[in-house]
Amino acid sequence: MTTIDGEVAPGFEPVREAFVKSFAQHGDIGAAVCVYQHGRPVVDLWGGVADPETGRPWTRDTLQLVYSATKGVTATAAHLLVERGLLDLDAPVVKYWPEFAANGKADVPVRWLLSHRAGLVALDRPLPLTKALAWDPMAAALANQRPLWTPGTAHGYHGRTWGWLVGEVIRRVSGRSPGRFVAQEISEPLGLDFFIGLPPSERSRVSRMVYRRPAVDLTTVPVESVPEELREQVAAWRDPNSFSNRAFAVTDPAAIDFDSPEVQAAELPSSNGIGTARALARMYAALVGEVDGMRLLTPETLASATEEQASGKDQVMVIPSRFSSGYMLPTNDNPMTGPNAFGHTGRGGSLALADPEHGIAFGYVMNHIISGSDDVRAASLTEAVRKVLESLRVR
Repeated sequence: MTTIDGEVAPGFEPVREAFVKSFAQHGDIGAAVCVYQHGRPVVDLWGGVADPETGRPWTRDTLQLVYSATKGVTATAAHLLVERGLLDLDAPVVKYWPEFAANGKADVPVRWLLSHRAGLVALDRPLPLTKALAWDPMAAALANQRPLWTPGTAHGYHGRTWGWLVGEVIRRVSGRSPGRFVAQEISEPLGLDFFIGLPPSERSRVSRMVYRRPAVDLTTVPVESVPEELREQVAAWRDPNSFSNRAFAVTDPAAIDFDSPEVQAAELPSSNGIGTARALARMYAALVGEVDGMRLLTPETLASATEEQASGKDQVMVIPSRFSSGYMLPTNDNPMTGPNAFGHTGRGGSLALADPEHGIAFGYVMNHIISGSDDVRAASLTEAVRKVLESLRVR
């Protein structure tokens, strides 16, 4: 049996039970979960193995790459600039980034970058990975890129490009790279173990990821064997020219080794944030209330930041999705902790969110990357949180 370390406040024991099941039944190898309620930690747990190749155990300070859960942190950085009156989400991007006007994009507002409505999910010509990691070449390529649909008329998950698009606005407005801005304005003030651009000194604390594919690859089976409700999505993944594939192929090679030191040291504000579950939960807690006397955004700024901007069929994921200005909003497939929650998932299972109605903030990170709908780990944990909240209301 996997040893689980950490603490749980009275009443939150169901979250620990769900975390134990994540290892015993749902495939976790190394993981951590943290929950804050009204600005204080009520769950802080970790367990398992950080590096299956060496047997290095997962400890309190193990760091984990969280893929797109990074987007929630980057979005928070953008809203800090809004809070300070330095960034207007309804102003055209060109106000801050003049080169962005190329190919008919002069009127695209900043808000459409955050809410996946800009139609810039892919590049006509992918960039060598080394240039993408260097930042400036990718920012220039996106400034010159033609939209793949009329901006504002549809939304589609900008899986990779979102980070450079939003990150370049942050850089132009603040004069700092997005990773530096996050470090100085979010991580350091709140005491967070979270990095976009990992310092070499922290490399030894990072877990090693293990990848598991779905038991059945639906893209390889006959069409008539694919469940009808999944056929459109599967057809998109089978088409190399679909937005579903092109959105994750903006570099050459398209596959990125997120375990490599070069990738972890670069700044990819959409997908290479590295930190702890505790750091994510603490940041989201500081969005919906005070944490040790510090709150990141006023209630008014937060309300604007979390207002729905896009919903319905996603042009990339080919399923219903909902976005505010940078955060994911609850859906039937990802109900989070309630209808007023907001946050962001990450590839293979990670999840971070806040629920202002209940004063809850949540972070879950893990090194077993499980693709497909059979991954229930984060959902089981958030369901446990919901049950705790229901029991507390009854009392």
